Amino acid sequence: MKKKLMRRFCILGVYCLCVLLMLIVSGVGGKAEQTAAISANDCYENRIAITFDDGPGKGTTEKLLDGLKERGVKATFFLVGEKIEDNRELVARMYAEGHLIGNHTFTHVQLSKVDGKQALEEIVKTNTLIEEITGEPVRYIRPPYGSYSNSLLMQINMTPVLWSVDPEDWNTDNTGQVVKSVVANVKCGDIILLHDIYDSSVAAALEIVDELKAKGFIFVTVDQLLLD
Repeated sequence: MKKKLMRRFCILGVYCLCVLLMLIVSGVGGKAEQTAAISANDCYENRIAITFDDGPGKGTTEKLLDGLKERGVKATFFLVGEKIEDNRELVARMYAEGHLIGNHTFTHVQLSKVDGKQALEEIVKTNTLIEEITGEPVRYIRPPYGSYSNSLLMQINMTPVLWSVDPEDWNTDNTGQVVKSVVANVKCGDIILLHDIYDSSVAAALEIVDELKAKGFIFVTVDQLLLD
């Protein structure tokens, strides 16, 4: 227990230091964009997180949830707000089955390229929709394209989550290529980025889970990776 607490404080301390450094680098105006891929990078019990952007998608997300349930794997889903209303049952299922749900803005806008008011509205509208379904506050956000401003970060009580393994599954329907890219590069503490709106990506995701579980990796949600 003591070891876990020390580990938790270390991770939070590193995160706070990173935020402070970003503010120093960006200056008073806070205009610098953050675009580098990041992950927890804290190796603990061979844990990794698999995450999905741009959903929910009709048919594809349901198929993915079926596959994850069969395998006993929990994932993290970063949802686009405008897709939630027509897929409320899917979102409710995600939550009921123990997956973590995060914010991916309302219209998949690049937050650093719109004014502060619009950026905040994109986040708040999406949070509201998710919270109506889950009854819980949304604590994690994945900024589209990994880009956001420090000034926005200071306005929202949320943790930005980027990634460390990106096979660019959106750019190919070659399932084998996506699987090979992830399996060859993943390491303990990594956050894998995929998309649950493509049939090929869903097929790849389930193959990735099978192969990495066979190698001894444990799949957890992003909050578990960061804080457990």
